[in-house]
Amino acid sequence: MSDLPASVTDLLCDLISIPSVNPMGRDLSGPEFFETRLTEYLVQFFETLGVPHEVIEVVPGRSNVIAKFDPPGATTTLLLDAHQDTVPVDGMTIPPFEPSISDGRVYGRGASDVKGGLASMLWAFARLVREQPAGAASVIMSCTCDEEQTTLGITDLCTYWETPGRSKLVTQRPDGAVIAEPTLLDVVVAHRGATRFRILTHGRACHSSDPTQGINAIYRMAKVLNALEEYADVLPGQRDPHPLCGPSTISVGRIYGGASVNVVPDECAIEIDRRIIPGEDPEEALARIREFLASRLDFEITYEKPWLNGPTLSDDDNGWVAAPLLDVIAQVDGPHEAVGVPYGTHASRTCRGGVPSVVFGPGSIAQAHTKDEWIEIEQLEKAADVYYRFCSNPPSER
Repeated sequence: MSDLPASVTDLLCDLISIPSVNPMGRDLSGPEFFETRLTEYLVQFFETLGVPHEVIEVVPGRSNVIAKFDPPGATTTLLLDAHQDTVPVDGMTIPPFEPSISDGRVYGRGASDVKGGLASMLWAFARLVREQPAGAASVIMSCTCDEEQTTLGITDLCTYWETPGRSKLVTQRPDGAVIAEPTLLDVVVAHRGATRFRILTHGRACHSSDPTQGINAIYRMAKVLNALEEYADVLPGQRDPHPLCGPSTISVGRIYGGASVNVVPDECAIEIDRRIIPGEDPEEALARIREFLASRLDFEITYEKPWLNGPTLSDDDNGWVAAPLLDVIAQVDGPHEAVGVPYGTHASRTCRGGVPSVVFGPGSIAQAHTKDEWIEIEQLEKAADVYYRFCSNPPSER
């Protein structure tokens, strides 16, 4: 890279054209999967910009890229974070890695989630480095891996200020964090968490010519599913909804079992997504599911340990970041709101790591993961301006 892109739109087009698909647990390989090529681009970006940067491998072949703007006399440190990976491209009706511009929009995989936010953050970061505004914050720009599947990147990042030597740039806990996700330029101050786990039913296999000799695990799972559908109806009334995030929810997303059509299945599994609201205890939530199913089933089932325990984001302690950020947004795009959302973000991890955090970025979550994903250029440009202004004149008190 001999020079930086000429505009934030050009930068986004560069990012889209470099595939960084998270295989989402599937056994897939190829140049379009994982973040390696995008990581290389980001390193070149920061090298061209001439700022301290580092690549920290999280798991083999997947890395966080960190850069730092550290002006003399800065008294506040802000973390700007955006993830590198995207969801897969199955079912897309546009070329996913050939960015196109039409009617004021940029199209391509990741345009909304979240390469648009990444481009706006990188553009603001580069502007800070070039213009060196007086009174600016020290800014850590983190480009994390694996947000879409198991959040390995942000989990690793949150150890850097606790583990001396893990990072040469992130040596102390930041004062506040802004996480890039598509929020239509509102500020997300609260969101749900998620607990994901499997339930298994067990039976006895036999030849399907005489199914009476076996116990059908799929039939048993049907009873579990009926009970869970009933539980989904009563769950919202078990506790008061969060004023911003709404009620707790539960959903069954996958089911699989059996070896062959001519064999009575001895095992069936379902995967469950239980959305937790701020103030709710995940362990208690799982206990209530167990209690409810036990009252309706006459056979034993197996609960596997959750593979994901995504924490909630509470609005109890991030006003120090949210209020001044909203003031900046109003200067750029008029009044916006502090909102809650049902989905999870990196902000819950950084907040749990002791860093007051909010979510803000260009684009709409309604466009994320879609078959013709796009983002408005105007949103890109305004978000970049907001990031720059917020870091140029950071809040001084927590």
